[in-house]
Amino acid sequence: MTQKQLCEIDLLTVVITLGPLAPHILTVNQGQELPSGPLTISHRSLQKGLHQWAERHTGCAIGHMEQLYTFTDHTQKASQRQLIRISYLALARVLDPALHDAHSLYDYFPWEDRRSSHNASLLERFRHEITLWARSNSERMGRVASAFGLHDLPWDDEKVLDRYELLWEAGLVSRASSDTVTATTLYDNRRILATALSRLRAKIRYTPIVFDLLPEAFTLLQLQQAMENLSGRPMHKPNFRRLVLHQNLVEETGARDATAPGRPAKLYRFRPSAATSCYLSGAMLPLS
Repeated sequence: MTQKQLCEIDLLTVVITLGPLAPHILTVNQGQELPSGPLTISHRSLQKGLHQWAERHTGCAIGHMEQLYTFTDHTQKASQRQLIRISYLALARVLDPALHDAHSLYDYFPWEDRRSSHNASLLERFRHEITLWARSNSERMGRVASAFGLHDLPWDDEKVLDRYELLWEAGLVSRASSDTVTATTLYDNRRILATALSRLRAKIRYTPIVFDLLPEAFTLLQLQQAMENLSGRPMHKPNFRRLVLHQNLVEETGARDATAPGRPAKLYRFRPSAATSCYLSGAMLPLS
């Protein structure tokens, strides 16, 4: 008697690097897909095998990697087979995403980047429209208020997935885009991308994970800009520097950055001994 295959297992990696103004995801197949592939018997360790596979297909040295989430879906509408997608979050030090197949995460969630007036206007429009959608349902209204910082509740950077799913549920954003093949493929993965951005925003508050995206030597301005790019919000420069130096997270290298105009800035490096005391949530100051 033949056995019916109940599920297919797919491994997928969200490889994130830093661009000049935003976190970027690295893609394969001319920018059409996230690095992914079927689970095979050669994978004695899912994480190690996927780490090597992602490096080979993106051409980047990947540092930190961790399991993200497991998603399920039917492989075909008429089939009962489940597609199980085991996703991983990975970080790569690539300072020029233009040299790779890379896309800004804010292309898929522009309302999450609150540093520009255009995106701020988009967010306010969504807030208004989703409030109209939810106001007749108290359960919906509670979810909307928590996700979008309404009724004097604070804005939570980490609720990227909550906001996306509410906007999709309200019909304010589509699950996929039919503009191009590239957009269709990547937009279909927006739940996974939102989960990755949520995880990363949470971890930059209490772990030194941001240093895995920076070069070995960096300026304090580069560190601040990295935090701003990941959180999608500006930070108070003097307070940020005071927080970093007070926690002894970095140490001077003795060199200076001669590439920027003006007086060369001091170069710093991360102090691994400070990893357990890294706590940067104080840098997330309210927007003016």
